[in-house]
Amino acid sequence: MNMDSTILDGYKKYINKIDEELNTLLNSRIAIIEDIGNHALFGHGKRLRPLFFILSSLLCNYREDNLYLVSTIFEYIHTASLLHDDVLDNAELRRNKPSSNNIWGNHAAVLEGDFLYSKSFSIAVSSGNLRFLKKITDTTIQMAEGQMLELIHMNNWNTTREEYMEIIKAKTAVLMSAACACGAIISGAEYNIEQALAEFGLNMGIAFQLMDDLLDYTSSEEVFGKPVGKDLKEGKITLPLIYCLIKLDETERKRLKTLFKNSSATEEDYRNLIHLTRNNGTIERIMDEACSYVNKAAECLQPFPESPIKDNLLELNNYIVERKH
Repeated sequence: MNMDSTILDGYKKYINKIDEELNTLLNSRIAIIEDIGNHALFGHGKRLRPLFFILSSLLCNYREDNLYLVSTIFEYIHTASLLHDDVLDNAELRRNKPSSNNIWGNHAAVLEGDFLYSKSFSIAVSSGNLRFLKKITDTTIQMAEGQMLELIHMNNWNTTREEYMEIIKAKTAVLMSAACACGAIISGAEYNIEQALAEFGLNMGIAFQLMDDLLDYTSSEEVFGKPVGKDLKEGKITLPLIYCLIKLDETERKRLKTLFKNSSATEEDYRNLIHLTRNNGTIERIMDEACSYVNKAAECLQPFPESPIKDNLLELNNYIVERKH
């Protein structure tokens, strides 16, 4: 059994209840909406976002009956963003199976994403908590901005680390942050508690995306669930490539930029660039950065008293940099 399964198996009691709610709520009078939703939602998803919401709520002593219902908001939003992302990227594989757009087409995948976003807002409204609803809407706005920033920087080999960080914070980390902060909000916790959990989620979310982008260069397709080097082939300039380019002399940088931007690169060229990135210290540098964000996240939980729930959050925080997919 791999390490990912071993750790997440310890949270099955939460994940199974999340899945039950997702399945119950995914209903529509249009059959294909349920078909695409079932395909996109169920399979190999880790349920980290609703899980972090549940644990953050429990940390703040919230134990109302609607806990698992509300948690689905974060998985619906996450899945909707993946559906739209796969359309933009012309992706053919997601979580070790054909992507929804590959099966039903781009139009249906976009509409399914819209349906899941709307479903999440409907559930948020039912919570009756205006602060909670505002946090959800502000988060989805930031995520859309992050997606647009990434689109703007496609094939921009001059993308800086600062620009990259702005993209991943908006596209990925803000939803992790919101899941944790909303646990405090729905609990009626004080603002400083909400902020501590928001910062915990933000730092953890940054580490998560750093590792995701690193795995795109280091994992295998069978383990990662999508083709390795996918980001590079799609023109996404992520931190491994940014750091790799910094280490090259100007002549070599220009040669590679010309080769890949003009779509004249062969499969061997892609393999060579991935190999170069894997073997020039870039991997170790990004691992160190991801670990530093995980440590920052852990520091955010210091104000909370020791408890099994806090231990769970710290364990999952460490899992972010230890996972293989």
